[in-house]
Amino acid sequence: MLLLFLALEILSNCVSSRLEGNLCERSLASCVSLFVLLPCTALAVYYLLLQTFILRLEFLLNAVLLCFYGLEFLLGLISISAFSR
Repeated sequence: MLLLFLALEILSNCVSSRLEGNLCERSLASCVSLFVLLPCTALAVYYLLLQTFILRLEFLLNAVLLCFYGLEFLLGLISISAFSR
């Protein structure tokens, strides 16, 4: 599961930086980046709530990660709406 999480994070970073969705104002690249964000969020929720044994530090780090994912999703939607105008 951690390897899948790592692969999705690398894919998300590569899509964001190589396709340069925000820099070139391409809404398709930004949409792909948000689409890859959804499985990453699901895995973070799994590690936050559904894992059998979880440390307090792990809980805190996953909660912060989910906050950043929410912020990234919100800002991504705002940028997509601005690019499509």
